[in-house]
Amino acid sequence: MLDRAVAFYRDVLGLRLLFVVPPKMAFFDCGGVRFMLSLPETAEFDHPSSVLYFKVDDIQQAHDVLKSRGAEFVDAPHVVAKMSAFELWMCFFRDTESNLLALMCERKPA
Repeated sequence: MLDRAVAFYRDVLGLRLLFVVPPKMAFFDCGGVRFMLSLPETAEFDHPSSVLYFKVDDIQQAHDVLKSRGAEFVDAPHVVAKMSAFELWMCFFRDTESNLLALMCERKPA
């Protein structure tokens, strides 16, 4: 399961793999934030996690690239909020372990 998740975050999302601590952990660089994947220590932690939001400049392009790499999207890019300075666009997808992730983009209103 960890190998499959490492491949997804490295090959599909393009995050830089920092190191692996076999057999339970892997660490990535996520825009300057250290991101850890780990196998659950107990049944209490064996469930999908919090949603990670990846801010991108062009949500449609990022969606298309990740989809071409095998990411399975829950929805297409869409407006979730209209602010005075920008529109907030999002789309959601799952990793290989069913954790929910999202792309988000702040676009100037048309």
